[in-house]
Amino acid sequence: MIAVTIRPLEKSDHAEWRRLWTAYLTFYETTLPEEVYEKTWERLFTKGEFEPKGFLALIGGKPVGLTHFMYHRTCWSLVNNCYLQDLFTDPDARGSGAGAALIEAVKADAAAKGIKNVYWMTHETNATARKLYDRVARRTGFIEYDLL
Repeated sequence: MIAVTIRPLEKSDHAEWRRLWTAYLTFYETTLPEEVYEKTWERLFTKGEFEPKGFLALIGGKPVGLTHFMYHRTCWSLVNNCYLQDLFTDPDARGSGAGAALIEAVKADAAAKGIKNVYWMTHETNATARKLYDRVARRTGFIEYDLL
């Protein structure tokens, strides 16, 4: 088994964070304006209960994966929910356990706050990720709708 280290993002991670997030966006065939990159990076280090947070996965000291997650209120519980918004692992690191370790780190962070509900979405065609998700979580059956 490959040793995977998970840790919170640090300001010195900017270049690797940007590389990984760009690769994630490319995977989903999308791009974002520079101001979104800048604001997202700023928000990842802004104190606040509802600000986004991030972890990096490292193998041999090299960043190979990232996740962004955030807490939000819900009308269904007295405690917040945790939305795992982005999860990406470099293609050459897939199968290493990095993705599962990132999910587990988010779950542990949420549990430390008394939060049990960690959830996320993926595209139905993302078969590689879905194999992992089917192993570590339950599929709820809900279908997403967006107002664009």
